[in-house]
Amino acid sequence: MNLALLFDDDFIAPDRARLTHRRLDHLHSVLKVSEGDLIPVARVNGKLGEGRIVSLSSDCAEIVVDLDQQPPPPLPLTLVLAMPRPKMFRRVLQTCASLGVKDLWLIHSRKVEKSYWQTPWLSDEHLTENLTLGLEQARDSRMPRVQIRKRFKPFVEDELPGLLNGKQGLVAHPGTATPCPVHLQEPALLCIGPEGGFIPYEVEKLAEAGCVQVHLGPRILRVETAVPAIISRLFDACG
Repeated sequence: MNLALLFDDDFIAPDRARLTHRRLDHLHSVLKVSEGDLIPVARVNGKLGEGRIVSLSSDCAEIVVDLDQQPPPPLPLTLVLAMPRPKMFRRVLQTCASLGVKDLWLIHSRKVEKSYWQTPWLSDEHLTENLTLGLEQARDSRMPRVQIRKRFKPFVEDELPGLLNGKQGLVAHPGTATPCPVHLQEPALLCIGPEGGFIPYEVEKLAEAGCVQVHLGPRILRVETAVPAIISRLFDACG
């Protein structure tokens, strides 16, 4: 936790907030702070700054905050991601938030098992929890937006063309002829498939919508590796 992300419910006055549970445990066990110490804080979707600890107990910590810094700029990227396996989904969410992805679409694909959509990690509470962990790691405050689409064809035909408006569309697909671009200076939309990749029909539909097939080389990567590898290649802000 490189900063404590504060939500509206944490504030007990305009410049005073209360920390409990996970963030309080971190203060005690990792940072080992005392009253009067300063810690980095941010208000969700707001500014960053410092919080001075004015009260500290086993139940809560109260801090007076001074928020005067802008968060890092978001990536100009829309990420369309086939729903990952639940056991890696949390890590992928945290990685996306850490890298600055603010527009994330989770979609179905032939190789996505239907049981994946039953994971409790898709609840609003757990999505916010894992996105928060990623933001705190990167010292960011802008909460990503997550959209869920459980039907591939309606999404690709009805929504994807509009999402691609004004963006360079890419679909990561091993074995294609075009290498993944680098140092993009324009907004982009990136599609990453499930373990095993998109099936040929899905790749064709994504191409029809306006996405160019690109590769990272001969190696086949897990989704949790492909996400940071491709995004950091596309945008210098992640390098």
